[in-house]
Amino acid sequence: MHLPRHTLPFITVLLLCGQSLLAQAPGKLGIGSGSVTFISSAPHEHITATNTAVSGVLSLDERSFAVRVPMRSFVGFNSPLQKEHFEENYMETVLFPNALFEGRIIEAVDLRTPGKQQVRAKGRFTIHGVARERIVLCDIMIERTPAGRNTVHVLADLTVPLADHDIRVPRIVQQKIASVIDVKVDLLFQPVERP
Repeated sequence: MHLPRHTLPFITVLLLCGQSLLAQAPGKLGIGSGSVTFISSAPHEHITATNTAVSGVLSLDERSFAVRVPMRSFVGFNSPLQKEHFEENYMETVLFPNALFEGRIIEAVDLRTPGKQQVRAKGRFTIHGVARERIVLCDIMIERTPAGRNTVHVLADLTVPLADHDIRVPRIVQQKIASVIDVKVDLLFQPVERP
């Protein structure tokens, strides 16, 4: 991965320290609203759950980003027991509370110029404590607010093989849980208002 050494630590610190630091960082946008939805389509069961507690930061100048998904904040499932198994048995959220995707947009796009584009986001994708390098195709729409500031709307679909992240499904439920999960991402990065 060809990222400036200072880039990821800086945006990760912004992400972890919250909106107050982000508000003071010029050229940085935070997630104002967003959702991450996973879909498991197995022969005997279809499971869907959505998470709207996503946080993140995007650097307009460096085209770098970090997105964090708290794994206990997914809602949906087909029963409360299914959610419990997801958190305790598969994702082990006590040990690995968050999924994280941090990296950079490959294309040299100007994230300050309004319009629609398709770009590739390349970075380190961490789930269940296991990091993999991923390239994710994204549709982005850049708009300017009436106050003259930018927003960046990101849509993406990706697949996540459970084996890539050491997530094991017992044989007894393999017909109910897909080995490859579909993930839909819808994030709106926008200026963070100062308090």
